[in-house]
Parts: sequence; structure tokens; C-alpha cells
Amino acid sequence: MSRSWTLDTWLAHLEGLHPRGSAGIELGLERVASVKSRLEQRETVPLILVAGTNGKGSTCALLERILHSAGYRVGLYTSPHLLRYNERVRVAGQVADDAALCAAFARVEAARQETPLTYFEFGTLAAWEVFAAAAVDAVILEVGLGGRLDATNVYRPDCAIVTGVDLDHTDLLGADREAIGFEKAGIFRPAVPAICGDPRPPHSLLAHAAALGAPLQFLGRDFGYLRQEQQWLYWGPGGRRGGLAHPGLRGLNQLANAACALAALDALRERLPVAMKDIRRGLLEAELPGRFQVLPGRPAVVLDVAHNPQAARVLAANLGEMAFHPRTWAVFGMLADKDVDGVIDAMSERVTHWLPCTLEGRRGASADFLASRLQQRGLNVAGCHVSAREALAAAQEAASEDDRILAFGSFLTVAAALQFLGRPA
Repeated sequence: MSRSWTLDTWLAHLEGLHPRGSAGIELGLERVASVKSRLEQRETVPLILVAGTNGKGSTCALLERILHSAGYRVGLYTSPHLLRYNERVRVAGQVADDAALCAAFARVEAARQETPLTYFEFGTLAAWEVFAAAAVDAVILEVGLGGRLDATNVYRPDCAIVTGVDLDHTDLLGADREAIGFEKAGIFRPAVPAICGDPRPPHSLLAHAAALGAPLQFLGRDFGYLRQEQQWLYWGPGGRRGGLAHPGLRGLNQLANAACALAALDALRERLPVAMKDIRRGLLEAELPGRFQVLPGRPAVVLDVAHNPQAARVLAANLGEMAFHPRTWAVFGMLADKDVDGVIDAMSERVTHWLPCTLEGRRGASADFLASRLQQRGLNVAGCHVSAREALAAAQEAASEDDRILAFGSFLTVAAALQFLGRPA
């Protein structure tokens, strides 16, 4: 029966396997490891595992595009998706089609027997099945949550990256950078190159790498970048590479992400050699919707999934680098279990008019709740809205051509904006 299911049927099945559906989080590797063994999944090609509070999606996109430019057939697994589940699994630069995903889901379902799997665990195992069937040359896995107990960590990497460590998911990972750093360092392995894009790594991360015998390089000490007038320079153990064009991904933080990607490729140069022309092309061609994505037209529309204080601070800095706009209308939707106050504080000086909106699902914060947090700070609430789509329509109605419209706070907010504007992810 399951072999004839559509992708939508499979996704509903995955949600039904866990009492909290697709939002269900149950950290641990035992379940995934047992099903991985039954599927006889083996790491036979170079594997890069990427964790981090922020920047991991961008780093994965840069790595994928550089390796693709060099002629490698790359498998990339990321989460969450914006509009379609297929976005999570990419092969050779293209999203996986329904048939490939359904076939992979069927194999995982047959192998799991009575083992309970969460939505993410099931999807991780299925992504590997897609990559194996496609005979990829390299695999890039983005960690879903934390690192040590995330389903992706059941696979042994050839290079492990932690892009940065900051506060998010504190209920699951710990209340400070030291606790969170330890969880993210859980992806490191003995004698396996470890890259950290945080110039001030928590002591817990440094200590864990040393205890394991993982050769750790971190930004600013072992590798880094220098901004030049119209270009930038990367430096690391493999030497200096100058005259690099800025990445196609926008934002002040992208050079740090690009430096992490190049440090990882340097560490894997014997197995995955890339030429300078491939690096230059890959940096320019990398794309990632919803990360400081500026849409053409007037008024300017900016989309950003920033959903924690660190990401919001980066977004605020990026907005400050844009051309002058007299007013910024912010379509603002967040999940209730995020640090709403921290995000508002980070963005308070960049937004003139706030349009809080309610997000769907049990985790979504209501527009009234967001408005109350904004009003406590004396910020200008231009109206509450039942959905991001309604808020965006209101922003378009109110904004002048010289203004700026911003949709941010969650993947769900950006997804709704993309759908409303009729743009693909």
C-alpha cells in the first residue's frame, strides 16, 4: 500500500508517527542508528556535517555551489523548508523529485519495523537513501538542532563545521553558550578536521575538541578573511586566496560563512580538490531564499528568517548598510518558544512601523502577544493581523515607493510572504 502513496500522504504519515507531529523533537541517536544499520547505509563518499546557531544554511549553500561548479555530484540535506518539503533534499543542484523521495520513504518505512522515528529522523534517513540511489560524489548534511544528539550526527563526517554558537533552543540545549557549545561540539570526531566560525568559541567547545583529538581550526586564529574595496581575501593553513568576489548571498556575515566553507574545502583538498575558478564561480552563484533576500522593485521588500537575537542583530546591521528608506514596515511573526523580546530589542532601531501577525500551528505566537511585547517598549504597532499574508498586504497598502517592507521572525513568516508575492523558494 505505502509504495503507491503520494508525497503528501507520506508526509502526513511521518507527522502521525510522533504525538507532536512535524514539530516533535526527541533528541537521541539510538533509534536512527538502529534503522541506519538495517538499511545498511555506509559513508562511502566525503561527508561534511554543518552545525551552528546561525549561518549553517548559508555555509551549506556555499559549499554545495562550489563543489557543484567543480563538477562534483553533491547531495545536500537541509531543514526546515520554506514552501515544499522537496527543498530539504537536493542532488546535483536540483531539489529531489516526489518519486525519489517516496521511494526513499518506503525503504525507511520497511526498515524501521517497530522503531518509532520523529519526522526529522525519518527524513534524515530518507535523504541518505536518495543520495545513495543517485550515486553522489559528496554529501553535505545540515544539523537540525544542536549537534551531539541530532539525527544527522549518526553519520561519520570527514569534516565537521560549527558556524557559530549563540543562544537558541535553550530549553533543549542549555541556558548559556558553554552548554550550547558542548552540544554543537558533539559533531566533532577524533582525527577528523573540525572548523569553527565563531571567533570566540566557548571553552566547552575547545575542551571537547581537545579531549577527542579533533584538529580544530577557528575563525580569526587559524583562518579568516580580509575585506578589500570590492573584493575580499581568504587566509588559512593552505595559504592566501585574494581577489575573491563577494558571495552571491547578501549580508555582512557572509564572508565569515564563506571563510568556513573554504577552510573545510582546504581540509578536504586531497579528496575533493577544487580550482580557484570553481571557488569564484561557486561563491557568486550561491543562492539561499529567505536570508537577507532583497526583492527587486519599489518599495523594497526584504525577507529574512531571523528568529533569534543573534540573527536579528545581523539582520539589523545588514539593514543599516542598505540605502536610506524613510520608513520600514515590518511584518513580524514568530514562534512562541523563541526569544521574542531579544529579537525585538535587536530590531527596535531599524523598524518604524510594526505589523505583528499570528503564525499557524500550536507553536505560533499570536499577533496580540507580539503586539503587547512591542507596546511595552513604546514601539509603533501599525496593526495586528491574523496572518503574515494579511500583514504583508497591509504593508503594501501603507508603504510609499521610497519605504522598505521587511518580513521576518520565522521560516513560516518568510514562506507566507513568498507565497503571497508569488515567488519560488
